[in-house]
Amino acid sequence: MAILPIRITGDPVLHEPAQPVTRFDDALRTLVDDMYETMLAAPGVGLAAPQVGVPLRLFVYNYPDEQGGERRGVAINPELWISPPPIGEADEDSESEGCLSVPGERFPLRRADRALLRAVDLDEKPFEIAASGWFARIFQHEFDHLNGILYVDRLDFLYARRATKTILKRGWGRPGSAWTPGVDDLEG
Repeated sequence: MAILPIRITGDPVLHEPAQPVTRFDDALRTLVDDMYETMLAAPGVGLAAPQVGVPLRLFVYNYPDEQGGERRGVAINPELWISPPPIGEADEDSESEGCLSVPGERFPLRRADRALLRAVDLDEKPFEIAASGWFARIFQHEFDHLNGILYVDRLDFLYARRATKTILKRGWGRPGSAWTPGVDDLEG
């Protein structure tokens, strides 16, 4: 397994829809293993293939649940249904979100409280997960990546302006920017 470089906002692979996975082979298994290792090293709770430069419709997740366990998996060629998001402004304390492709930054964003994920696993076995709260937020965030959308693209005007200023100040927003967990210190 290997820790892969994570693309930073501005890289074209992050801003275009990903393609369906059609080959379920050893190369796909290696990619998924490397994505888990990269996600955990970052550290993160989700990572989409476009974030490591691979334009395929898959993401991995690792979410600690309320019972002290974890929900860990891979979603390949996912579909996602969500409940209507709440109306109003996002709360800076309870709804701030981060992204490994905008490392070290957090901005508030309203998301649906419930989501239904349907996908297949590495053995092409279909599964379905009903999620709520932060687990639903993770699915929405990673699913957006597969459609070429970063969470900063969804921010309300004031926070979108702050995000844009930060991206420009850090020299991001152009092709070729990446960081590698354990090598580059971009989270602080």
